[in-house]
Amino acid sequence: MRTFYYAHTGHRIGLDRFRRGASIIKALGDTEITMLCSDFRIAQVAEEYGVKNSVGVDVVRNIPQIAHHGDRIIFDSDEANPIMLEDMKNFFSTFIHLDNDTVSVDEDFFGDEEKTIKMTYFFGDDDYEKDLEKNLSLLDGLEPHLQLGFYYFLDYEDMLKIKFKSYSEFEEYQETIRKTDILITASPQAVLESLASNGRPIYIKREDYTDDYDNLFKSLNVPIVENYDNQKLTSIVETIDNQNYKKIEQLSNKINKIIKENFNL
Repeated sequence: MRTFYYAHTGHRIGLDRFRRGASIIKALGDTEITMLCSDFRIAQVAEEYGVKNSVGVDVVRNIPQIAHHGDRIIFDSDEANPIMLEDMKNFFSTFIHLDNDTVSVDEDFFGDEEKTIKMTYFFGDDDYEKDLEKNLSLLDGLEPHLQLGFYYFLDYEDMLKIKFKSYSEFEEYQETIRKTDILITASPQAVLESLASNGRPIYIKREDYTDDYDNLFKSLNVPIVENYDNQKLTSIVETIDNQNYKKIEQLSNKINKIIKENFNL
């Protein structure tokens, strides 16, 4: 009986679920678990994030080609309809479906590293429609450092590097988050990682992203900006010293305890 972790990833959905999954698998320690990614590119480099075993499955319906009846799975996706979810529950001996707003952050983000970067803009790892470029007016007057994403096109990256005075490559992501004071981002996972690093995140809510994080971020006093509103963002930045951010716990161990109890690991 094998254990799998499926994370919905890709150039239209980003890496938020992958980063969350990697933090959970890493916290599980020596437990043998295989991550299934709906993208082959991130599966090839997953080991760099503490994931020893990873396989690209392209689409969620290909999971049964890798897993066998009676195996166990942690399912981090909202792709499946109710019928498909019921089929999976019958196929796997244990099926854990994570909520979209499950909080889990890699332990390496927790700490109080010196904030050598005043402000960073990380739109996200996915920008197939080039929304970052279309909405650059959001950043008028702010001049933040740019953190590039994983699924950007080469010509797109070249253009962005010209638009911003300074930038970090994808491989520098974790270091950039830890060293950034004010993080402007449309990535929910990056918001949580910034909080763990004692940063001050501002969440840019994308129209194509779920609303599931709204209540969580409000409870953590994370400002939310909609419609790429430059005036609101500028006001938040100017008054950010008055923003009473809440701390987040390192919940990976709690989640792993639940997983181990359900999987009898």
